[in-house]
Amino acid sequence: MKLLLDTCVWGLASNELREEGHDVEWAGDWPVDPGDQTILARAHGERRVLVTLDKDFGELAVLRGTPHSGIIRLVNLAPEDQVRHCLLALDRHGPDLLRGAIVTVEYSRIRFRPPP
Repeated sequence: MKLLLDTCVWGLASNELREEGHDVEWAGDWPVDPGDQTILARAHGERRVLVTLDKDFGELAVLRGTPHSGIIRLVNLAPEDQVRHCLLALDRHGPDLLRGAIVTVEYSRIRFRPPP
């Protein structure tokens, strides 16, 4: 699956997700952080699921109706646990994410908001 990791996601996560066969871009490799709107638009333009720790992307998508190609929000996960939980969300909800679902992942639960 094609993923765009937000700058706040652990940088080494991109390598681990690539090893699992995913096409991954990490915004932390970009020369400048362009801001949430641009990151979400780029992810959507490239048909990438956005992986973030930031709740602002969900607000952009839900409250403002900003188009997206799926969002995974990782909540209060240690850096070394981010990849495992991201893979769990992709395994359970991959097709729905590609249609615009939002998945929030915590240690104790996964919340799913279906595509519009």
